[in-house]
Amino acid sequence: MDLGYSADERAFRNEVRDWLREHLSAAVRDKVVRYAHLDRDDLLDWHRTLAGKGWIAPAWPREWGGTGWNVVQRYIFEEECGYAGAPPLIPFGLAMCAPVLLEFGTEAQKQRFLPRIYRGDDVWCQGYSEPASGSDLASLRTSAVRHGDRYIVNGQKLWTTMAHIADWIFCLVRTDAQAQRRQDGISFLLIDMRTPGITVRPLMLMDGRHEVNEVFFDDVAVPVENRVHDEGKGWTVAKYLLGYERMNTARIGTSRRELERLKSFAELQRKNGRPLTEDPRFRDRLSRLEIELTALSITNLRFLDRLRGGHAPGAEVSMLKIKGTEIQQALTELMLEAAGPLAQAIAPVDDGVMADSFVAALAPRYCNMRKTTIYAGSNEIQRNIIARHALGL
Repeated sequence: MDLGYSADERAFRNEVRDWLREHLSAAVRDKVVRYAHLDRDDLLDWHRTLAGKGWIAPAWPREWGGTGWNVVQRYIFEEECGYAGAPPLIPFGLAMCAPVLLEFGTEAQKQRFLPRIYRGDDVWCQGYSEPASGSDLASLRTSAVRHGDRYIVNGQKLWTTMAHIADWIFCLVRTDAQAQRRQDGISFLLIDMRTPGITVRPLMLMDGRHEVNEVFFDDVAVPVENRVHDEGKGWTVAKYLLGYERMNTARIGTSRRELERLKSFAELQRKNGRPLTEDPRFRDRLSRLEIELTALSITNLRFLDRLRGGHAPGAEVSMLKIKGTEIQQALTELMLEAAGPLAQAIAPVDDGVMADSFVAALAPRYCNMRKTTIYAGSNEIQRNIIARHALGL
């Protein structure tokens, strides 16, 4: 097992770092680091910058604009972007809908949607969760009844990230209410958000932001040609898609960046006249967190080594989702402890640029990170997956 980078991989990492230093503007990076609001233009500007370089869809096949990078190069690129403070790419089109279309879509669907996703012409969102159908997604009730060449969709989706700025939504819908297995009656539809009958209502989060929404469908007509894969095979598509979603939740590079900021801030803070980093209890928690992040990075490299050899990781990939999101939460908890009263939204900041950039929006960031152990399948569900499919329990 090789857990290190080759000379070529290190050279590639340096190439990515140099390019990011040149093309990632200080203003945008500052927004990301300070947890400031990124609007649609901010997100799409960075998307189009990467598309212009040809780096927007590394995992896609070359004929559709992919880079041809191997799995290690793709991992290096993602982690370097996170470490540098690049804006997040909206994943629903690039990393979720596109792989589904490449695997299950018709040639017409690929030609219609993939170039627009690549260029950033369309923003996508995901219509999965419903009231009372979150972790138990197979219990969803949004219906799609076929009438000729159209489906008529009725129901509600919940916690729909980016629906308020999205042009399209990919949805799981129930097309056969009489199926013996709940999973067998589900289909996968692509729906234009401008279709009459769609209503988007905001759900304001604890951090005060408008990020997620509830989406209502009232007699929404969807062309049958917008169904991906066969009718009743949506669960197969959903399982394939969730594998892509969970591979992208560890965010090791972003956590490395935030850990370094926390250490720098803690050096400036004083407790009993000494730097906070010299307080035994704080230092112990900080060290444990750094060790866990290092262990997660090594675990990720183990998966990459398996992928190098042509072996796809199994259910144990859920470990990345579990530990990565727990580390993200632990980081914000320790940040709050380090900032003390400065973490209050109304507290004044007196300790210069470092304190200002670190403390800004710290409490909202803490609140927002509560979601990480829930989305993409709650961590409790992920542990069940590991127990059942990896350990045979």
